[in-house]
Amino acid sequence: MYLTKEEERAYDGEFGWAKQVCMRILVKLGELFDARKLIPIESAHVSGVSYKTLGEAPTDFLEALASSGEKISVEATLNPQSFDPQYLRKRLPENLVRTQLKLCGFFDELGFMRSFTCTPYYIKAPRKGAHLAWAESSAVVYANSVLGAWTNREGGPSALAAAIIGKTPDCGIHRALNRKPNVLVRVEQPPKNEIEYGALGIFLGKILEDKIPLIKGLKNPTAEDLKQLGAALGSAGMVNMFHYRDGATKTGKLERITVEPKNVMETIAELSTVTSSKPKPDLVFVGCPHCSVNEIRKIANVVVNKKVRDNTEFWVCTSCHVKETSKEHVRKIEASGAKIITDTCAVVTWTDKLGIKTIMTNSAKTAHYAPTLNKADVILAPLKECLKTALKE
Repeated sequence: MYLTKEEERAYDGEFGWAKQVCMRILVKLGELFDARKLIPIESAHVSGVSYKTLGEAPTDFLEALASSGEKISVEATLNPQSFDPQYLRKRLPENLVRTQLKLCGFFDELGFMRSFTCTPYYIKAPRKGAHLAWAESSAVVYANSVLGAWTNREGGPSALAAAIIGKTPDCGIHRALNRKPNVLVRVEQPPKNEIEYGALGIFLGKILEDKIPLIKGLKNPTAEDLKQLGAALGSAGMVNMFHYRDGATKTGKLERITVEPKNVMETIAELSTVTSSKPKPDLVFVGCPHCSVNEIRKIANVVVNKKVRDNTEFWVCTSCHVKETSKEHVRKIEASGAKIITDTCAVVTWTDKLGIKTIMTNSAKTAHYAPTLNKADVILAPLKECLKTALKE
């Protein structure tokens, strides 16, 4: 790998041990993936923020990095932590809350934005063609596929190192040649709602491995539909981007996969682990990935003048940024008894400690993870059905 003189000095420790260890992480990663050099990035997004998913092991390194006095050198955002500051903080054990706050303090010292969201593109969308170092799989797929930015799926440590150095190895999706589709997916029947888009993503994620699909047969998908598709692709496999626009690229002699309607329906059935014919969820959860302003508005229009059922939790997860820019809609939702949850989501908090055993959601990603990460049964249903279940008649 070619390093500039300044990069060599950082690698040799002339700018302090923090920059040195970060530079060595990036160089080692670059050597593994045949990068020729490091390239500047516009922003970084770090995962592994929730104490529930991070655990104890990496905290010493993070603490040492924070105490070094080093700061990030580009705009840098954080993935969700393990609780929101108002509702869940009061309900979770104090020792868990205290440790999570300590972790957040380390990121504060390094200069990170307290975004705590898996949708940093709602705070500031990256420029088309901008190089990024993002670590959240759903955000990576959305940035590459919908926004036209360029980012590999970073690990938490490499995204952290990139945030401090301001650069990332020039490999993988950062190279135009590696962004071309290598498999053509024909969807026989266009998905009708967000859970069908999500189920399509789960189905394809399991069979595509790290291949880049050109997906034909989607009919006027919304940005939120594509968000669900990408989040599911990234959860079930290692897909970092997909193509979907007509005329976006030549098909050539690509491997071909056909998705039949039964494939999507069977995937939905597999993701729904509840066997009861009339299941009653303890939690109705929407907002994985975090809700957009448009989704908050849609929910508000349905819940106005209605109330959440007794003995049912209804969470709408989003970022502080979206909550702040949707105050009128937030008031309507909260008036129903629903909780607008920021900074976290059901997957990265301790729902089992709240007595939640069954989760209804419109997110295929949540349905994919919840049985293991939340120790909960799942009902996967469209937003319309989720709202009907959560609200009194």
